[in-house]
Amino acid sequence: MAVPRNALKKWEKVRGFALSLPGAAEEFPWGGTVAKAGRKVFVFLGVTDGSHPLGLTVKLVDEAPHAHALSVPGAAPARYGLGRAGWVSVPLADRGAPAAGVLCDWIEESYRAVVPRRLAAELDALRRVPGPPHRALG
Repeated sequence: MAVPRNALKKWEKVRGFALSLPGAAEEFPWGGTVAKAGRKVFVFLGVTDGSHPLGLTVKLVDEAPHAHALSVPGAAPARYGLGRAGWVSVPLADRGAPAAGVLCDWIEESYRAVVPRRLAAELDALRRVPGPPHRALG
């Protein structure tokens, strides 16, 4: 299956944002891409080879973003029991998929939900530095 170009472009943008967060690193467990900080995964980015639909999975603990993510066409609680802990899988290629900015906000919430306080504080300190908005980190 071919990967839609606009979805791939969005995927690349959110991947770059995720990897710009303090302590973030990219790993490839189970054949897919994840962003981790320390030993904690904060976003599952899947694969871009067309073998599966393009999407991402984030942990959204606040009720409003969680409900918003689940309202996206094709979105669902994450499999393997992760959905019970607030993880949501969101497709990127379907009509009605969120804009990259919304996805970056969800990635940041997921990051804050799983990383040690030290890394969240580091991100807060970066935000207090005068300059462009946080999306410029990526």
